[in-house]
Amino acid sequence: MKSLVFRVESMVVPGGTESIVRGGRDLFPLLPEALHGVERIGVLGWGPQGRAQALNLRDSLAGTGITVSVGLRPGSASAEDARAEGFSEDDGTLGDWLEVAASSDLVVLLIADAALAAEHEKIFAVLKPGTTIGLSHGFLLGHLEAIGSAFPEGHPVIAVCPKGMGDSVRRLYRQGETVNGAGINASIAVHADPDGHGWDRALAWSIGLGSPYTFATTLADEYRSDIVGERAILLGAVHGLVEALYRYFRIGGADPVTAYERSTEAITGPIARTISSEGLAAVRAACGNQDLFDRAYSAAYRPARDLVAEIYDEVADGTELRSVILAEQRLATRPMTEIGGSPMWSHSAEVHARRATADQRIDPVTAGLFVATMMAQVDEFAARGHAWSEIVNESVIEAVDSLLPYMHARDVAYMVDNCSRTARLGTRRWGPRFQAAYEQIALPRLDHLADPALLEAFEGNPAHDALAAAAKLRPSVDISV
Repeated sequence: MKSLVFRVESMVVPGGTESIVRGGRDLFPLLPEALHGVERIGVLGWGPQGRAQALNLRDSLAGTGITVSVGLRPGSASAEDARAEGFSEDDGTLGDWLEVAASSDLVVLLIADAALAAEHEKIFAVLKPGTTIGLSHGFLLGHLEAIGSAFPEGHPVIAVCPKGMGDSVRRLYRQGETVNGAGINASIAVHADPDGHGWDRALAWSIGLGSPYTFATTLADEYRSDIVGERAILLGAVHGLVEALYRYFRIGGADPVTAYERSTEAITGPIARTISSEGLAAVRAACGNQDLFDRAYSAAYRPARDLVAEIYDEVADGTELRSVILAEQRLATRPMTEIGGSPMWSHSAEVHARRATADQRIDPVTAGLFVATMMAQVDEFAARGHAWSEIVNESVIEAVDSLLPYMHARDVAYMVDNCSRTARLGTRRWGPRFQAAYEQIALPRLDHLADPALLEAFEGNPAHDALAAAAKLRPSVDISV
């Protein structure tokens, strides 16, 4: 990562250093210079990321002369909400998506992944020469590679990928109005840089979103780690895990509320908070029964690692991306069903009401299975050559500082049904696979002795040092949910 405008720093990680750039509202006056020639930014789409990014960029660039416009497809149901937020056809900040794309110097493509795969040629065809193509996800790159295509020549292609949901991006930005440094960290990538200003444009975009820290990746690494993470520890695995654990505790004699507290509540509450503030190893120390934690960890690590590796292979070769596109074609004629139909979710309100008086202890079985799954993803990403900043953000920080706090406030099933369509589809495909692995492989092996080699690998894992380094980059406030 390089910049002619912002200060690039080094973060020490296992095996070397990585480049980072600090954000902050004090840097907003530098944004026009860093954007270099960008006078109009067009944000296509008004989903969670589109809404958040359009609003944040507009606020950050207020008074600079750079216009932020929103482009929507004809008849979009989102137009009314965009108008309510101050975007308007009258002043040219709201319009037809292709017209906005054609008039912009930086086009940020935030429509749904499958829709972008289907419609990208229309967008590319209307771009002015030299227009920068901006992405917040590498899905389109994976699709283009799968069909033997590429981005159009002569256009810079950059990405800014916030490490959290769109709602998190906006909420923490608003918190940053009073606490400088609040925000969601982001990774950036420069896939094509014909004019040499790609890194600064990407950094300006990231800082304009409110990212307190920005780190570098590649577009290919981003979409692989992001899509795999959604299907594993961020959403799919955690949904499969809490479903399996709830049934396990109920079969063991626990009442429904206790079973919910020992499974879902433990993961989204004390386990997430412990990892966020003290790291992964601290969960083992805090669970009270380290032998049971060790046995649960040993039982779950290998089946979880096998699943993460399988997901990674299917993302990397395009299989998972094709499944999303096929699903979107089916969903054109019928809605996606909700995922929270199992009995456990009917007890959510009662559990939440008990929080003031409930015993918020960490169940060792729950902790062992969850940490094993998180470490399985960390180790698989490391084996595939991802940078440590990306590994710990996609496997740990995004989970404990963005998604799990929302799950704690609402519940896991609710959050699964309120994420991106790509994430929802992936959770439906892989969550049951994780659930089956826990129920059929891991939980039946809890009476086996712990594996000393696995525990030694856990205790000495370089991820602990990488996470400690990344923890220094944590936003200065907790997200408001």
